[in-house]
Amino acid sequence: MKRQYWYIIIAYIIMQLSGILGVPLLRLFDIGGQSSTATEAASGYWAVISFTLTLFLVLFWLRDEIKQRHMRNHAPLFIAWMWAIGGFFLALIAQGIAANIEWRIFGVEMGSENTKRIVDIIRLTPALVIVTSVIGPILEEIIFRKIIFGTLYQKYNFFIAATISSVLFAAVHMELEHLLLYSAMGVTFAFLYAKTNRIFVPIFAHVTMNTFVVAMQTIFADHIEQIMRHAEKVQVIFGGF
Repeated sequence: MKRQYWYIIIAYIIMQLSGILGVPLLRLFDIGGQSSTATEAASGYWAVISFTLTLFLVLFWLRDEIKQRHMRNHAPLFIAWMWAIGGFFLALIAQGIAANIEWRIFGVEMGSENTKRIVDIIRLTPALVIVTSVIGPILEEIIFRKIIFGTLYQKYNFFIAATISSVLFAAVHMELEHLLLYSAMGVTFAFLYAKTNRIFVPIFAHVTMNTFVVAMQTIFADHIEQIMRHAEKVQVIFGGF
C-alpha cells in the first residue's frame, strides 16, 4: 500500500476518535449553548470542523493522483456518468433488499438509530448537512473503495475484496444489527468502482443517496408523515367495509 494511503487511513481514524476531545473543547467555549441538547449541537459543529480538515488533508495527499487525468482501464466518461446515476438506484435497491432480509429473517426493525440521531443533530446544527451528504461520503469512498477495496482487489478477487472492505465500512457505522444493510451498500459501491475504475462514480452515487435520505427525513419529513396518516385513514375507512 502506498505511504500516503496509510497517512489517509490514520487521519481518518484520528478524525473518528477526535470528538472525545473536540466536543468537550467546544463546550468550554460555550459553543452549542446551554440547553439540554448542547452536547449534541457541539458534536455537530465538531463533525463539520474535523471532517472538513480531514478532507483537505486527504486531497493534499492525493494531489498527484488527482492530476493524473488519463489512467488505463478507465471507463469512458459518458459511460461512467451513466453508472454514477444508475448507481444511486442500485444502492437504494440493495439497501431495500438488505433491510427486508434483516427484518423478515433476523427480526431487525427497519430504520437506523444512527441516522435518526444524525437527523436530530442536523436540526440543531444545519451545517452538518454538508458532512452527511457530501464530505462524509467522499471520505468513505476514498477510504473504503479507493484505498482498501482497490488495494485488496489487486491481490484477490472481487468477492473477497468487496466483502472485507464492505464489512469494515459497515463496522465504522457502529450499528452491528444493520451489518448486512451497510455491507450491501458497500458491495454496491465497490461494484461501481470496479466496473468503471473511476472513484467519482461511487462517490456520486453515495452522495446522492445520502442527500436523498437526509432530505426525506428533514425537509420532507412533515409531508411524508401527513401522507402516512392519510393512508392510515383510508385503510381504516376501507377496513370498515
